[in-house]
Amino acid sequence: MTLRISNLGKHYGESPVFENVTLEVQPGEFVAIVGESGVGKSTLLNCMAGLDSWDQGTVTHDGTDIGALDGEACALWRRKHVGFVFQAFHVLPHLDVAQNVSLPLMLLGEKKKDDGRVAHMLDAVGLPGMGARLPQTLSGGQLQRVAIARALVHRPALLLADEPTGNLDPTTAAKVMALLIGQTREHGASLVLVTHSESAAARADRLLHLTAAGIRA
Repeated sequence: MTLRISNLGKHYGESPVFENVTLEVQPGEFVAIVGESGVGKSTLLNCMAGLDSWDQGTVTHDGTDIGALDGEACALWRRKHVGFVFQAFHVLPHLDVAQNVSLPLMLLGEKKKDDGRVAHMLDAVGLPGMGARLPQTLSGGQLQRVAIARALVHRPALLLADEPTGNLDPTTAAKVMALLIGQTREHGASLVLVTHSESAAARADRLLHLTAAGIRA
């Protein structure tokens, strides 16, 4: 499933955030996006996920025009096809680890697949047997692993990661990146990473620079 962005532009009032963004991400490809603070990297990622609107251009995924979907249809597309990893984890504190990881399956009505797939993902991210733990008992690196397991449990075709190692020490960050890339390759997903980390960006198949005027290699 190919992600295609054509001539995308986003404005806040009269001020452009970015313009003329065109790129294509193939299945199984890892693309890193870097740029100055405030240039709209996170906003661009949100546009890819249909979480934010834009003022010009198109975003399509496997031929689906994301901008043409209404709110309900876009939410359903996102549940089926997108996994999102945030810098701040966004793990729900009142749910245990297994319940957090299973959220995408529950939203898709795939509860029957829950137990086995959740356990498999926790094993894959190095957290075997920790499904009953509460988030407040975990370290930052472990919480990010939970977030990665949750993002991948429904086997999305598109994985979006917004500064996923920004809150981690260098050693833990390297382990989390290796895990994120390894799981992406195993599932054949497309990975788009927004980052300030040179070491994380260096692992990408392609490195792109976002500016107010567009995006370039």
